[in-house]
Amino acid sequence: MTKDIKTSAPPSGGWGAGLALDVCLTPALIPLYNVSDYIVVVIDIFRATSSICYGIENGAEAIIPVSEVEECAAYREKGLDYLLAAERNGEVVDGFDFGNSPFSYTPEKVLGKTVVLTTTNGTHALHLSRKAKKIVIGSFLNLTALCNWLKMQNENILLVCAGWKNNFNLEDTLFAGAVIEHLKTSGYVLDDPAIAANDLFQVGKADIAKYLDKTSHGERMKKLGIEKDIAFCLQVDLTTAIPVLNGDRLVKLV
Repeated sequence: MTKDIKTSAPPSGGWGAGLALDVCLTPALIPLYNVSDYIVVVIDIFRATSSICYGIENGAEAIIPVSEVEECAAYREKGLDYLLAAERNGEVVDGFDFGNSPFSYTPEKVLGKTVVLTTTNGTHALHLSRKAKKIVIGSFLNLTALCNWLKMQNENILLVCAGWKNNFNLEDTLFAGAVIEHLKTSGYVLDDPAIAANDLFQVGKADIAKYLDKTSHGERMKKLGIEKDIAFCLQVDLTTAIPVLNGDRLVKLV
């Protein structure tokens, strides 16, 4: 007797049993995934998701991600006591309270506050992922807490790398590989980008800062004189907060 032959692929991650652990290498590829099948982890290491994790850890009531600078500016007219944060091409947009440097998300600045945030890459990736079962934010700052939570969910996982203006970048993909390193022995089926991301992590894990010193976005940040942001964003497990999208707001997962 012959075995039944599969006639369609599982949601992702290849053939066979097991939940999918997939990597979307740039936001431009999100349309290739059935996002509603997944918990999505949005990754923008330099610097949006690192700053979001740090801000939520430091008591920000919520962070509202918006796609455009104009959307962010419109909140000023609502008469609410919101902090407005806008970054484009690594720099603070004129007329806004701050950008996406983690040093702007200290308790002194954000405790009890709502921040409206728009960035070049991270908020773009987040908005393209809105049909997901749940969206959470990942960074080296909350790596272990995030991975421990993901293991408990029993869901397909899609790691969405924000990249740089819809292109691949090293830092987000390497972080995706770090997540896979934590999860790959838990029965997930990896797609090819996930395997590649984990292979990249094996190359860089001995000295992540040194490996990522050659990234193009890192070079842009150095030219802007913000090398300290790079070092800050590569700290592992500085926080335990997991930001989760609730409606239009990122809040602390409880």
